[in-house]
Amino acid sequence: MKLSQLGLIMLLMMVVVISGCSSKDNSSVKLAYVAWDSEIASTNVVKEVLESKLGVTVEMLQVDAGPMWAGIADGSADAMVAAWLPGTHASYLEKYGNDVVDAGVNLDGTKTGLAVPAYMDINSIEDLNNPEVAASLDNMIIGIEPGAGIMTSTETAVEAYGLSDYTLLESSSAAMAQELQKAFDNNEPIVVTGWTPHWMFANMDLKYLDDPKNVYGGAEQIHTMVRKGLKDDMPDVYLFLSQFKWTADDMAQVMVKIQGGQSPEEAAKDWVDNNEAKVNEWITGVNL
Repeated sequence: MKLSQLGLIMLLMMVVVISGCSSKDNSSVKLAYVAWDSEIASTNVVKEVLESKLGVTVEMLQVDAGPMWAGIADGSADAMVAAWLPGTHASYLEKYGNDVVDAGVNLDGTKTGLAVPAYMDINSIEDLNNPEVAASLDNMIIGIEPGAGIMTSTETAVEAYGLSDYTLLESSSAAMAQELQKAFDNNEPIVVTGWTPHWMFANMDLKYLDDPKNVYGGAEQIHTMVRKGLKDDMPDVYLFLSQFKWTADDMAQVMVKIQGGQSPEEAAKDWVDNNEAKVNEWITGVNL
């Protein structure tokens, strides 16, 4: 084989390799998330847009809150849309803030606290100290996964309000919601770690207990966090993630469909298909 022919073949091979590396179809994004109903909804919607609009392959990594932040900080995950700030995830921001990039707020007006059915005749966390109320609740606060920001806040609330006779039960967001639904259906007393947006507030008449000591803080926001270097490595992905913004009502629509029996993937696809104008805003400027 002549040298000129060999050189041509090698050049063609390099073009193929470079083309393959630059193809969006060969791009892959790892999204970390916690199995909270709100984050299942948002992460699946982001996944649907990345795959259907940007042609990016998405790997979803379900972890607890701490590993979610750690994964973005060490680069083992590319992004997450589940940073509850300034209060709920304050400890994680303090620990990992210098090693992650805040791509902006994706949802305004979230809230966390202790929630009860509206039929219960109590209105403040302080009311949990009433012996009759405590007995009716079996001195139990139904929580979610250990390590979640709301669990840390609730541990602080137990101490701040003198609720040492109570047990904060560690479970999962799904198990908590199941126990709440069962108690609500039977008109029984229950207190849970609650947050909005969440489908349980759409499906049940609930209320937050007043928090006069402001342990849980006021309204919060959900931020999108990405690994350092993502903006340079995948500028279109970063642009979309930085422009991803929706409302609590948007999120609730997806959560209610999932709770009603649709798979997260189906619910996300339906929402994306039915909200073309908003999705187009998210991908404005992206090189499609």
